Amino acid sequence: MLTEKQRTIKKAVKVEGVGLHTGEHAVLNILPAPENHGYKFKRIDLPGQPVIDADVDLVVDTARGTTLGKDGVRVNTVEHILAALVGTQVDNALIEISGTEIPIMDGSSKPFVDAILETGFTEQNATREYFVFDSTLTYEDPIKKSEMLAVPSEDYRITVMVDYNSPILGTQHASMYHIGEFNHGISECRTFVFLHELEQLLHHNLIKGGDLNNAIVIVDREIEQSKLDHLAKIFNKPTVKIQGKGVLNNTDLHHQNEPARHKLLDIVGDLALVGVPIKGHILAARPGHAANVSFAKMIKELVVARKKKKEELVLFDLNAKPLMNILDIMKLLPHRQPFLFIDRIIELSPSHVVGVKNVSMNEYFFQGHFPAEPVMPGVILIEAMAQCGGVLALKTVPDPENYLTYFLKIDNVRFKQKVVPGDTVVFKLDLLGPIRRGLTHMKGVAYVAGKPVMEAEMLAQLVKEK
Repeated sequence: MLTEKQRTIKKAVKVEGVGLHTGEHAVLNILPAPENHGYKFKRIDLPGQPVIDADVDLVVDTARGTTLGKDGVRVNTVEHILAALVGTQVDNALIEISGTEIPIMDGSSKPFVDAILETGFTEQNATREYFVFDSTLTYEDPIKKSEMLAVPSEDYRITVMVDYNSPILGTQHASMYHIGEFNHGISECRTFVFLHELEQLLHHNLIKGGDLNNAIVIVDREIEQSKLDHLAKIFNKPTVKIQGKGVLNNTDLHHQNEPARHKLLDIVGDLALVGVPIKGHILAARPGHAANVSFAKMIKELVVARKKKKEELVLFDLNAKPLMNILDIMKLLPHRQPFLFIDRIIELSPSHVVGVKNVSMNEYFFQGHFPAEPVMPGVILIEAMAQCGGVLALKTVPDPENYLTYFLKIDNVRFKQKVVPGDTVVFKLDLLGPIRRGLTHMKGVAYVAGKPVMEAEMLAQLVKEK
């Protein structure tokens, strides 16, 4: 399988418009960013131009969109631009904004997608690292009746169900089978609002940038013409009427299930706050920004835990050509079968050595340790580590064939995991100080599959044979 590379945009793009809730005009610049940068927002209208990471842990409000905040600085309604970046598979971008709120544009992600596609992409050297679900993850909000589920999948797939107990909207479903479907089929789907919600928002002097061109208004009850005329006056329209299935102002739906598709779009944008691209099938019932963000936090916890676990692994290139094979080792060490426990040396410097032991069921000690459950004896692990350290010590003298290595002391020995037939044990030893008068003080750690199985400190002395 070919590894995918990260990418950013070729050059900066500019988009401008008004914020849905603030009504303030804002200029948005999407800029190329270096590898492993991720998504960040910069408030260029404020002193010092503070930067806020697109991080789910920085979400401060989900009431009417997703708002990020840090040190008192906020960026509102980030979900649509983030969805556009994920949909166009841009890994790294700096988003400059000249105000508090991302422009609403037409209520969808399409204006941002179009701008990004027009400028094009630059492939970067770093590998794109996915979070791949290997088990099921569930979330439920019993009050809002939101449910979200993630299951393993080879692609980023999303299935959404919305149900508002509305005879007009009904129950709707939408699906995206892979991220490649986002740009044509999802990105153009606009936000929607019920008329009774719109009236409440207007009453509280909200959605100052609202326009019948940037939202689908759904009317699920009969309304007097006088109210429609009042809305026409508010939105500076010559006339407002209901057409089709309770949709206000003659708005033609891009898709019959456009509201459900927009909910899918919001999920893509909100889950971008996890910080890494996802491979998994997300199933959502009655989702909203609060549920999306809560689910994103759960996913990020898994990402952090897996990253920490991965960082704990110490991996070696076992396929590399060895610096010393078994014949080379036998020229240096006096040990012979059945007491030679190092098969090859893969790293060697004046201050460290890495040796490898392939553990086979044919080892003589498994006859009695133990017949029913073969386990490599701890004393043999210590001896193998000592032999590896012996290679390091003997390589410091010009005539190693005239020297023997005697171990004087072994301290702080700890066994963390048993070693069994089929394991490949890697011993890494580092000098704890310079070699003086033949005394060699080392610390060693033994690994299997990148995990420590044993560690010890060893003091040895090089002695020239008489």
